[in-house]
Amino acid sequence: MFNKIIEIFKISDLRKKILMVALLLLCFRILAAIPVPGINSESLRNLFASSQLFGFLNIFSGGALENLSIIMLGVGPYITTTIILQLLTILFPRLKEIYYEEGEQGRARFNRLSRYLTVPLGALQGYGFLNLLTHQGVLPPLGTASLIINVTVITAGSVLLMWIGEMIDEYKIGNGISMIIFAGIVSGLPSALRNIIFSYNPQDIPTYIAYAVLTVIVVAGVVFINEGERKIPVSYAKRVRGNKLYGGASSYLPLKVNQAGVIPIIFAVSILLFPQFFAQTISIFSPDLSIKLTELVNKFFANLLIYSAIYFVLVVVFTYFYTAITFDPEEIAKNLQRSGGFIPGIRPGASTGEFISKIVNRTTLFGALFLGVIAILPNLVQLITGISALTLGGTALLIVVSVALDTMKQIQSQVIMREYEGFL
Repeated sequence: MFNKIIEIFKISDLRKKILMVALLLLCFRILAAIPVPGINSESLRNLFASSQLFGFLNIFSGGALENLSIIMLGVGPYITTTIILQLLTILFPRLKEIYYEEGEQGRARFNRLSRYLTVPLGALQGYGFLNLLTHQGVLPPLGTASLIINVTVITAGSVLLMWIGEMIDEYKIGNGISMIIFAGIVSGLPSALRNIIFSYNPQDIPTYIAYAVLTVIVVAGVVFINEGERKIPVSYAKRVRGNKLYGGASSYLPLKVNQAGVIPIIFAVSILLFPQFFAQTISIFSPDLSIKLTELVNKFFANLLIYSAIYFVLVVVFTYFYTAITFDPEEIAKNLQRSGGFIPGIRPGASTGEFISKIVNRTTLFGALFLGVIAILPNLVQLITGISALTLGGTALLIVVSVALDTMKQIQSQVIMREYEGFL
């Protein structure tokens, strides 16, 4: 392992890319440490302790929300905008055509539209959060001028993070937005370890040992599911063109067990956050009603059993939903037929599409149930052990493992590419 790391840093171009990505992430962490003036730290801690939803928001802000920094919204507005637009592709065929059929140009237009819509959504979320935090006593009352300035700064912070994410994408060392979330989660590990140490009780030693063993098992399970594939054999018919014979080869069609990645969890969290967001938005018209709705939402989701059940169902449903809109068995069957490929024992065309659809439904069921269990695992551990410091599994773990695997693959592909260039 260490030999591979040394080999990577021996390649000057790759070393520069890694160092630049590290510098951009360092800039993000510096921004996350700059708080909004006048914060009541005690009220802020109480607010996060009483709300699971704020914990989720803190994950997607890269840890910036917990400090109420100038980038407190993180990449949340951009992610929410992207999700909304992807959902709208179902309703608007033109939008679907831009995203799925126009190639790189269409994706660029889609991303540009996402960036434009991030600004008003970020401003709306920023206003809602500031108003909520003011009424919770975390921030002092803000005048009109101060409110406008703070909303502008917070919105600009989200746009800046979006730009940092796109800069990271340019270096092809992992996905930029995911890397920002990853950096925020990893930066919270020292404080998590500190909480575990401070809450240590000699009577809980068997619990801690079981926790350590289960953590290794869960991480291994996440890697196994993320890398798991169902390989469908594909054969190609022999074709004669002129004096040459083409085809006759055998290959396979890889169907990932977890095709949706962590997107279903992000979708589910967005739905869970919607009541909170709606309550914040109401503050524009009625601050008192907004506070009452927020308290009602917090009380409802304070029940871990109800919250976990809703969360689990949403993750399973959105896993199927996202797989359905991004994976088209009929289109794959048509492409196989055009290229002279077929699945042994299955007729080309509609029958192949039905067969692939059946396989996808089965693999998706396993992946959806696994995602759902991992998502609610921290709540289950807390309910069973009664120790809130132990957070086994969950959204953070899925994101960390997925981003680490994706980044490792991208770096490895660049190393292999340079080895081939040197050979040629």
